[in-house]
Amino acid sequence: MATRKGRSYDRAFQGSNKLKVIPLGGLHEIGKNITVFEYGDEIIVLDCGVAFPQEDMPGIDLVIPDFTYLIQNKNKVKGIVITHGHEDHIGSLPYLLRDLKVPVYGTKLTIGLIETKLKEHNLLDSVERHNVNAGETIKLGKNFKVEFIRSNHSIADSVAMAIFTPVGTVVHSGDFKIDYTPIQGDVIDLQRFAELGKEGVLLFMCESTNVERPGFTMSERSVGKIFEMIFNDAKGQRIMIATFSSNIDRIQQIINSSVANKRKVCVMGRSMTNVVTTAKELGYLEIPANTLIDVNDIKNYTDEQLTLVMTGSQGETMSALSRIASGDHRSIELKPSDKVVISASPIPGNEKSVYKVINDLMKKGAEVIYEGLMDVHVSGHARQEEIKLMHTLVKPKFFVPVHGEYKMLKFHKNLAVELGMNKNDVFVMDNGDCLELGKNMAYLTSSAVQSGQVFVDGLGVGDVGNIVLRDRRHLSQDGLMIVVVAINKYTGEILSGPDIVSRGFVYVREAEDLVNEAKSVVNEALSSCERNFMNEWSYIKTLIKDTLKNFLWQKTKRSPMILPIVIDIE
Repeated sequence: MATRKGRSYDRAFQGSNKLKVIPLGGLHEIGKNITVFEYGDEIIVLDCGVAFPQEDMPGIDLVIPDFTYLIQNKNKVKGIVITHGHEDHIGSLPYLLRDLKVPVYGTKLTIGLIETKLKEHNLLDSVERHNVNAGETIKLGKNFKVEFIRSNHSIADSVAMAIFTPVGTVVHSGDFKIDYTPIQGDVIDLQRFAELGKEGVLLFMCESTNVERPGFTMSERSVGKIFEMIFNDAKGQRIMIATFSSNIDRIQQIINSSVANKRKVCVMGRSMTNVVTTAKELGYLEIPANTLIDVNDIKNYTDEQLTLVMTGSQGETMSALSRIASGDHRSIELKPSDKVVISASPIPGNEKSVYKVINDLMKKGAEVIYEGLMDVHVSGHARQEEIKLMHTLVKPKFFVPVHGEYKMLKFHKNLAVELGMNKNDVFVMDNGDCLELGKNMAYLTSSAVQSGQVFVDGLGVGDVGNIVLRDRRHLSQDGLMIVVVAINKYTGEILSGPDIVSRGFVYVREAEDLVNEAKSVVNEALSSCERNFMNEWSYIKTLIKDTLKNFLWQKTKRSPMILPIVIDIE
């Protein structure tokens, strides 16, 4: 677990008539979005997401926020409000709700996806859930009212939030774009943002994912037209499409094109299957009868009768597309005639994994279509002109850019200043920082709460920390050498060994000379201990480790992890 330790609170931080805004994730990073709003003895939480492990986190499945501050103040927490159903906004809920028994509020689809996650964690019966429609307002405790504002994003039922507090109104954009032709639902409620702006907004918190990109984000419908072209050109070809499992509008357009071309659709991957099942049950996906087939029924259809929709658009190792590309999928074998569409852009940090999958697919002869070749993906995030429009409508006194790496947040600050805001009224925060607000003031306190990353590895949550990760990286880069020696507990006499076992460093059978020399070096060091009657266990282990490390570096310029095992025999 990697955490940022909180410092002691200063006097300003203790003020009971101030609104405290404390991001615990989502700043200086992509994903893991969660923000705490605190007034007096009451707290509400907005979103609770995960981040996905980076290349330097071997073995880690998920990265979740450090919930220490919320657990320490769990009696204050009145509820959790969720903007939409993407993993980076709901994925950590099961881990928080193990310890925090509070109600969760979201729109219909968002709650449906949350319930699927809670069911997997056996928490469904213990968590109170509430469906809230866009346009409705809920009351949480004495001090908070939250209005759900209709928005557009790459998943249906997305909302922004207006949080009404005793010191003023906070508007949080959530993830959004301005799509005038959405696949489902109505366009973003710009009128409501304008009304809030006229009424007066104390603080605006706006996402920054695409703030560096000029212009407007294309409508999701533009992808549907590209799909029509791809399907029309795929005569005699099986089509495989990898996309985000939560992009229901994209999946709907794939189904529409498949039905129009008399193709059956097979949904592959656990997360894709879960989302499609939930969305279909709740009425967010329209799938004609007899369109979906099981993976075991694929053999009953010709290639031109099939569309396979799957996970793997980010090159995830265990995803359906990655296993097909590497030839490891138990049901699907790639054919040179296949047409593979990757309908997503790589999340920052995933580029190498995505391009590896593309290369593997091409090496097997498949035709691969990705964002660099055709417009098979549009973002769900607003670009500069849409963000400028939101700023102009909301007209806040203070502004905090959120949801992005530091360079994005900094760029967003400069954009707000260009639009007329005083630079001193714009705060680029870090996870754990605390912004205090009164009716006409805002400042960052000198105190921070504990925040950071908690690693999920299998069933373990937080039991893998930086030291374990460091060892894993060391093992993956340099390998391991184990030295086993048995000594007399009292005299220090060597009774057997040293025996050397190597994994990931050298293949012992092909490096006998090196291993024999290493044994001799260790033996000489142990003999000196014996001559000097040095039989302390910890000293001998350290001596073996240091001696062998120096020898191997001189011989190979490599530094494997060295694990001495000393067996004391009486």
